[in-house]
Amino acid sequence: MTETANMQAQITLIVAKDGTSQFSTITEALNTLEEDDIRPAVIYIKRGIYKERLTIRRPFLTFEGEDPQETVITYNLGARMEMEDGTKRGTFRTYSVFIDTHDFTARNLTFENSAGPGAVVGQALALYVDGDRILFDNCRMLASQDTIFTGPLPPKEIEKNGFIGPKQYAPRINGRHYYKDCFIRGDIDFIFGSATAYFENCELYSQDTGREINGYVTAASTPEGQEYGYVFEGCHFTGNCPPRSVYLGRPWRNFARVVLLHCRMEEHIRREGWHDWGKREAHDTLYFAEAGSTGPGAVPEERPEWVTLLNEDELTPYSRARVLGGKDGWMSGR
Repeated sequence: MTETANMQAQITLIVAKDGTSQFSTITEALNTLEEDDIRPAVIYIKRGIYKERLTIRRPFLTFEGEDPQETVITYNLGARMEMEDGTKRGTFRTYSVFIDTHDFTARNLTFENSAGPGAVVGQALALYVDGDRILFDNCRMLASQDTIFTGPLPPKEIEKNGFIGPKQYAPRINGRHYYKDCFIRGDIDFIFGSATAYFENCELYSQDTGREINGYVTAASTPEGQEYGYVFEGCHFTGNCPPRSVYLGRPWRNFARVVLLHCRMEEHIRREGWHDWGKREAHDTLYFAEAGSTGPGAVPEERPEWVTLLNEDELTPYSRARVLGGKDGWMSGR
């Protein structure tokens, strides 16, 4: 935050579903904030289920929920749903909440897309996050296929019109995201995208789809030359899937980078751990790595030869301060 913003008085708004506060919807509170206002603002959100589709472009904003289990922002759009012009909605127009700004924080909230199983509705984003210095603390993200998209989009589509949505033609600018003590639930590629993102003490819950392969936790699209993609520190890979039916990740793009540090993996994780999405050419460009993995899903001797197993003395580059610090030192002092 700039020094000027720090000196300004904080704006405080309160939302209560039962109408006992200033606003009964989050949308009403957001509409009172001007996008070019740099004063820090906090929207306190009391318990309740808020069926609202939100777009957040106002920086220096905090959403503070009353309880992460009982303060829920939810919507229900899926990629296979038909638009008014007869076309399909597609992945990037399904978000429940779209964060298109910098310096945004969310605490003690649930973000949900309740559209249904991916096999029925297609991809359905709970969160589309495209910005820098974005923090989620003690939050829950619930959906099925493609729960969280960590923008920006890759440079090019694989399928025609695959990127239709709010940032289809926008410049691809890397942002830093920090997910702390969060619960993230999904099945296929439920954390995907190009951002630099650090997940600390999070639970990644894979839900059963009734298939032999129940899904993939990550599908990174880290751009070529970007130092960091996803780093998971002290996280727990859980789920209700049968044994050996879930992969830790696969490369949405060939330069995908995912590093797991001191994570526990339950029996639903496959012995080989990682999948190459049938892209043999990506073996020389992706970077999937683990250090200190534990639990029945941690089987280092079964990992493919293109997965790196790190020693403890090789982990300095993957500290939170190094991954998220950047030129401004964000998160270095936390």
